[in-house]
Amino acid sequence: MRRELGRSVVNGLTGLLAGAFLLVPVLSAAVALTVPFWWWLLPPHIVLNPAFFAVRDWPTALLTPLAAAVHLAVLVFLAPPLALLHARITVRRVTAGGKARLAHRLAEVTTSRAEALEAHAAELRRIERALHDSTQNRLVAVRLHLGVIERLLDGDPAKARELIAVTQSAAEEALAELRNVVRSIYPPVLADRGLAGAVSALALRCPLPCEFEVGELDRAPAAVEVAAYHVVAEALTNAVKHSGASRIRVTMGTAGEILYVTVTDDGHGGADETRGSGLTGIRSRVAAFDGTTKVSSPPGGPTTIRVELPCAC
Repeated sequence: MRRELGRSVVNGLTGLLAGAFLLVPVLSAAVALTVPFWWWLLPPHIVLNPAFFAVRDWPTALLTPLAAAVHLAVLVFLAPPLALLHARITVRRVTAGGKARLAHRLAEVTTSRAEALEAHAAELRRIERALHDSTQNRLVAVRLHLGVIERLLDGDPAKARELIAVTQSAAEEALAELRNVVRSIYPPVLADRGLAGAVSALALRCPLPCEFEVGELDRAPAAVEVAAYHVVAEALTNAVKHSGASRIRVTMGTAGEILYVTVTDDGHGGADETRGSGLTGIRSRVAAFDGTTKVSSPPGGPTTIRVELPCAC
């Protein structure tokens, strides 16, 4: 309100001053043009001087309209620069706050982009570690077992059959781990049951009693739903591992174009982003979508994590 009032005052004052300067030649030209029609109606003691000479008789009255050209020339000379000056002052006043907000927004977008790139790189590193440390090792073991089986087939078929069973078990474990990696990229349950169903499944699998409450929930872009799903999964994991809680409550819904997620546990509190990657990962993941993360964790608890994600399609 103060900003808009200030803009109106500045615009009004500058426009009034510019209009006052231009009003003089406008009125002078109008008087000079019309003097022959009404000068004789004035009392004798009132003498007009619109053409820089006194109008006392008909000859001077008939010459006065020629002076209107001078007044109009002055008007043409003054009007453009005064209008330009008024426009510049008004534009500067109007855009002053907008430029500051634009600079602030640009800084936010730059930070968000950096966090998005960092979150993407961290996700790629996580997937690479999962594939390298578990799935790849088991596939290498399967390959070695197959080589041993090939050599034992002719000399010791019984031993070869035992190794076949071991190889099948290793292959199944590698397949299960590969499925877990794929689910971490885009959980299939999201496509099958939607965000509410996927989060409900997380709550049911949680080792601690977990209450899940969902309000009005509209469909959001797939990337946003994946982010919300992983936020809940990470928050539940942190609560189970570090909070010492006995119960967890998850609420979710949409308010306008915002998807909100709240995870609350009754643990001992004191959550610290500097001592682990859980909260930092949540904050980075949310910031990549220009969302907000609020963490309240006083000593003694409870700990509440609220995430808001823009979900406009």
